[in-house]
Amino acid sequence: MMIALRSPHHRFLVVVLLLGMTSLLPGCGYNALQRLDEQVKADWSQVINQYRRRADLVPNLVAVVKKYARHEKEVFTAVTQARGGLGGVQVPVEALDGAALARFEQAQVGLSAALSRLIAVAENYPELKANTTFDTLMTQLEGTENRITVARKRYIEAVLAYNTKVREFPSVLTARLFGMRTRANFTVENEAAVATVPKVDFSR
Repeated sequence: MMIALRSPHHRFLVVVLLLGMTSLLPGCGYNALQRLDEQVKADWSQVINQYRRRADLVPNLVAVVKKYARHEKEVFTAVTQARGGLGGVQVPVEALDGAALARFEQAQVGLSAALSRLIAVAENYPELKANTTFDTLMTQLEGTENRITVARKRYIEAVLAYNTKVREFPSVLTARLFGMRTRANFTVENEAAVATVPKVDFSR
């Protein structure tokens, strides 16, 4: 027999009952969902941290290149503007939906493209490539790009595990009860865009 939940009081009682039942079911998936959700948050924080590390290298890198290529103003402006555009797209994981992730990714790809132009300019100045400060910055940039790749991979894997748990039975019932929804993830197009960014290599 179906019970009509016509009053807030009835609905409240049902929610309390369901919460109690859920807490008693070892196979409800609540603990697993919480664990996987925390992993997604931690991995997203690492993505943010590594991209921030890269952005922090930009001012010093531009300053060093300017000493040898002062006339490349257009390139410097593009890099500075791309870095400045990152400020409005730092999204906490709680607010990270598909649209927000797309804006974040677009801004990061924009900075990658601008940095690629800056690196291409530096290739034309042997004295610059021999500068120890520039060499140190490029080594740091290369390491950061590698860490970005690792952080993105871990985030992708964490979201896949979490989203799978959110959708599968019986944890899907628990997820709905507690308002836990699937998380936004990087798409194949996102990964392709990252893969096209030229690698930092001044060894030659």
